[in-house]
Amino acid sequence: MGSFILKNRFSDNNVIVESEFIDQYMAKANGEYVKVYLLLLRHLNQPGCSISISGMADALENTEKDILRALNYWEREGLLLLEYDECNTVCGLEVGKLNRSIPEVPKKAAPIPSGTNIKTFESRKELRQIIFVAEQYLGKTLTKTEVDTISFFFTDLGFSLDLTEYLIEYCVENGHKSIHYIKSVALAWAEEGIASVEQAKQAASVYNKDYYAVMNAFGIKGRVLASTEQNFIKAWLQEYGFSIDIIIEACNRTIMNVHQPNFKYADKILKDWLTGNVKHKEDIAAIDQKHEQDKQAKQTARQTQSNAKNRFHNFDERTYDMDEVERKLMNSN
Repeated sequence: MGSFILKNRFSDNNVIVESEFIDQYMAKANGEYVKVYLLLLRHLNQPGCSISISGMADALENTEKDILRALNYWEREGLLLLEYDECNTVCGLEVGKLNRSIPEVPKKAAPIPSGTNIKTFESRKELRQIIFVAEQYLGKTLTKTEVDTISFFFTDLGFSLDLTEYLIEYCVENGHKSIHYIKSVALAWAEEGIASVEQAKQAASVYNKDYYAVMNAFGIKGRVLASTEQNFIKAWLQEYGFSIDIIIEACNRTIMNVHQPNFKYADKILKDWLTGNVKHKEDIAAIDQKHEQDKQAKQTARQTQSNAKNRFHNFDERTYDMDEVERKLMNSN
């Protein structure tokens, strides 16, 4: 992404943070967004200087998409104005309190259905903006069903524009463009109480590292984990205190024994290991050895019992001729 020109709307070239910004804007803004705005103010010391999205991302140790999300936020707040080239790429911006309305970004109009919920938001630039963003990520014009679903994120789940944008970005970057998949992730986030991009990123980092490891071990593809399945993993990690390599070993043994994902079966294995005081993967070998010894002892006991029973019956049975016995007794008298 190329550089763009900064145009100063302040009366001098000093680094100025206006009281109005601190009083009215800073408190309610995301901390990362504030950093982006302050970085812009810093570069206003050199009017006409160029700065790039990638340069800002490097300076703040953020992604380019995070920087663009922050710029869009401050534009909606009326503190800067973004300028776009013919490729719809940011090529410039003006910083400072704007006294005119901000024109919407030119775009191919997405279909806006006439449902009750949509009517409530028809006048809001946020809905049209997120539809535009979704079209860029999904690479197509949204259908009525898809627009209704995105509206559902606002009206029913209470997602902010930033969280909705990150939701779509997160799903697409993980290879899922289906609106049904995106909705399932949104419902999972709502159930987890996720209400900001920061919370979503934190949850995603844990989910990506540990949850996906379990999903891969179980061969689960093309869906998110159900809440009950997520609760199992949380218990294994937090309540049981197992490392992910031990959990994966339990999942592998589950597949070997029942040939399908079974969280209850894996939970039983892990509970046995918890009782056996397993702390490291190496401890599992001792549990396996003891289990094998117990198994052999039981087999030996059963064999011994069987042999003893056989010895009790191991004698020659005799047959008697009762007539001959009576004859002998009579002759003896």
